[in-house]
Amino acid sequence: MAVRVQREDFDVAAEIASLTTDRTDVGAIVTFTGRVRGGKDGVSAMTLEHYPGMTEAELLRIEAEARSRWPLEASLVVHRIGDLKAGDNIVLVVTVSAHRRAAFEAASFLMDFLKTRAPFWKKETSSSGNEVWVGSLVGDEAAARRW
Repeated sequence: MAVRVQREDFDVAAEIASLTTDRTDVGAIVTFTGRVRGGKDGVSAMTLEHYPGMTEAELLRIEAEARSRWPLEASLVVHRIGDLKAGDNIVLVVTVSAHRRAAFEAASFLMDFLKTRAPFWKKETSSSGNEVWVGSLVGDEAAARRW
């Protein structure tokens, strides 16, 4: 059960191994990796900012709520900050449980609340150089309300 905010990229396989090696009580591992989406919407770069201390505390609160709702053997949230380009990893969520439903639901819950409640500020830069600060989408808010 951990959260990290970091500038460095993460290795999905290494993170899963750190949570599951020598664990025989694990029947399900669910991962979600969010990346900077380029392409047709024209995003070429993204800058993610946060308030150190405050951000980690909120991520820990969200992660603790997931652990209180589902029987997780382990979980991990890694969120990057700083300047990222199209195709770079942004966020990793890993949930580990004896059963798949708990792992899937907890991962979905964590992402819904990361998108709507985690104190990150996101600026997207288009391929033409325009910069815009963006927040959560209407669909993100609706997804979070289901919990």
